[in-house]
Amino acid sequence: MSKAGLVSPRGRAPALSDLGERDGLIARQRLPRPRRWRRLGRALTLTCCGLLVLAVQAAGVAWLLTTEHFAVRMVEVRGASRVSPDGILAAAGIAAGTNLWRLDRATVTARVESLPEVRRAELIRELPDRVVILVEERRPFTLVHGTRLHWVDEEGRALGEAREAVAPPAPVISGLTEEELAAMRTRPSPRARAAIALIRALLRSGSPLASQISEIDMSRRDGPVLYTDSGIEVRLGHEEWEQRLARLEGVLAQVGSQETAVSAIDLRYQDQVILKKGGRG
Repeated sequence: MSKAGLVSPRGRAPALSDLGERDGLIARQRLPRPRRWRRLGRALTLTCCGLLVLAVQAAGVAWLLTTEHFAVRMVEVRGASRVSPDGILAAAGIAAGTNLWRLDRATVTARVESLPEVRRAELIRELPDRVVILVEERRPFTLVHGTRLHWVDEEGRALGEAREAVAPPAPVISGLTEEELAAMRTRPSPRARAAIALIRALLRSGSPLASQISEIDMSRRDGPVLYTDSGIEVRLGHEEWEQRLARLEGVLAQVGSQETAVSAIDLRYQDQVILKKGGRG
């Protein structure tokens, strides 16, 4: 600044006044000491209350998991008609006196559902000391003929040996190996699933054909072979079953109106029907 009071770049910089003095700007922003202590005390009080609540909750959970009040004294099985309740209780493995809240629902239901006859299981806790195991059983769908007859459900799962003479509601499946029969208790083979799919296609058609087929042989490499209740052998091939079954219904009606006996019908070829005349075989 020049002596005349003019501002010049070559002059000395003027002294600046201190606008950040404490009295003018920040002195009033400081909290009084008693007020800070009150805030600190309030924070400590809230912390202690939170810890106390957590301690009470932990003590409550420990009491629920150990008290005799919730010890299991009765296990009931509902929904079972073909599987004995004792078998289901044995599979569930719930020991008397087990705390109701310590039961692992997923583990217990998985053990019950491991029984071949059980499709689905559910565990219900009834306070204070009762457990209900609700089961949905697999329903017999048709029979599989091995060395003996075995019931299977709609998913192809084996349900056990047929101990009494029965009229199956669907064609009997044959031609499966002993290994395939054993695997059907847990995981049906592709040929077993194919046989079930073919029976479903028959039933979906809603035609009298479903009642005319008595057996489905899955042992042939060129596809399943059907046998009618009059002994006629029918070859379908591996594909287009619904279309070929519809064609078979018409062919059987035509064969039944003729005097010449037919022992076999071959539908494996497109737009072609091959008839074998004569007795079966």
